Amino acid sequence: MLKRITVPTLFPPPHYAHASIVEAGTRLAFLAGSVPLDAEGKLVGEGDPVRQAQQVLVNLDEQLHAVGSDLAHVVSTDVYVVSAEPAVLSAVWDVVEASGLSTGPHSSTLIGVACLGYSGQLVEITATAVVPTER
Repeated sequence: MLKRITVPTLFPPPHYAHASIVEAGTRLAFLAGSVPLDAEGKLVGEGDPVRQAQQVLVNLDEQLHAVGSDLAHVVSTDVYVVSAEPAVLSAVWDVVEASGLSTGPHSSTLIGVACLGYSGQLVEITATAVVPTER
């Protein structure tokens, strides 16, 4: 089963856990980075990291459902944002928090990067999720 830990001797994280523990025997899904492309492969939200984050989360939700899981069962994410500006990273994180990923709360790292794989891409999220045995 899943247990989320917030360490009382560390600074309280804003809407995420410091760690997640998954007991042996639990199925896990390790998802490739979710990107801001629509079903036809077109970039959504060119120049707009908030809109791209919204599309990334729609796509992540689709990935999770395909493996029998959902946003509430995500235990860890890495959120990549093409920016060195804390305000831009914060705006993307606001979208992540509003998505349901913070329900857990899950463990997460928010990372500003120089570039991502697709031309014009500003946001990508990788995730690890528990796949519940009963849905």
